[in-house]
Amino acid sequence: MKDVQERPVTGRVGWRRFAAVSVPGFAVTGALAVALAQGALAASFAVSGQQFKVSAERLEGTGFVQYGSVDVNAREDLLPVAVTGIKEADLHGLCQSVVTTLPLLGDISLNLTAGKKKPVEATDLFVDATQLSGDASFENIEIGRDASTLDKGPEGAQGMQDAFSQQADTIEISDLRQVAWATNAGTFKLPGLSMKITRGKRECF
Repeated sequence: MKDVQERPVTGRVGWRRFAAVSVPGFAVTGALAVALAQGALAASFAVSGQQFKVSAERLEGTGFVQYGSVDVNAREDLLPVAVTGIKEADLHGLCQSVVTTLPLLGDISLNLTAGKKKPVEATDLFVDATQLSGDASFENIEIGRDASTLDKGPEGAQGMQDAFSQQADTIEISDLRQVAWATNAGTFKLPGLSMKITRGKRECF
């Protein structure tokens, strides 16, 4: 490249090309920052690349909320989730499983069980799920509430303004089955905890 006086030019930046390449990246970063500020992102940590399964014979909780959100993994992929928040929860017959496929070894399963005799107790429980099923009942449920105005769940359990959500005073689910990216809680007590790692695919359901 030469300037108007026919002298060679080195190290000059093509600003239009630079803008075309960099602006999308800045936009994504800005969108993530806005999402974080508005509570659109769920888990406060980068989630792994594996979902896990959780089942329970029965879940009983007070202070229930549910709203849509997004998890982020270490590669900054955005993962849509339904966040369930419960102030206080008891889980009877809890099972958690995750299967990892390793070179040479194949499938390796990690299974965790607890709460067979005494229920698992959790406070300020958050579950970022992609699937949930069971037989559920609620007391004083509100369906279609603006997610930014939720006030029955754990502190900070709110979604984006204008987004759909629901909340209830209490929740009970029998034969709970869910697939999730993340779970976190203020306290999590697991009586009768047992963890096993085995070869092959052995899941809770």
